[in-house]
Amino acid sequence: MAVSVEFIDFIVPIAAIKQKYPGGWDQCLKDHENLIGGRVWFDEHLLRDGAMNPRDIESLIEEWTDLGFEPTEENDGQRVWKDCCVVESMFGGATLPCDWLEIGDDGRSATLKGTDPGQIVGRVRRRGA
Repeated sequence: MAVSVEFIDFIVPIAAIKQKYPGGWDQCLKDHENLIGGRVWFDEHLLRDGAMNPRDIESLIEEWTDLGFEPTEENDGQRVWKDCCVVESMFGGATLPCDWLEIGDDGRSATLKGTDPGQIVGRVRRRGA
């Protein structure tokens, strides 16, 4: 599977969530319960949250950093994404290099590198919306 990307996306591998999120994957799902299908969705490998402006993405990065995640690291003198990745789908991909994420050819989905994209998971359309 793959996650749909739109606007500005904040993507975290579920494997990292299982290791670092206080309470693990189950607690993460509980904490985001009211957002799932709205601005949050996930496949078997990635959780996607997002925003429509850089300030809100910075807030997400700060929140996850406070939970114990390391957003970036230095790799051969270059700043790269580590435990999460920010993707600006309208501008062609990740805002920093991210070696564990692949953006679909159409620029509208993301997958964990090395996995089959398959079906795309995204926003749940509400009736009347």
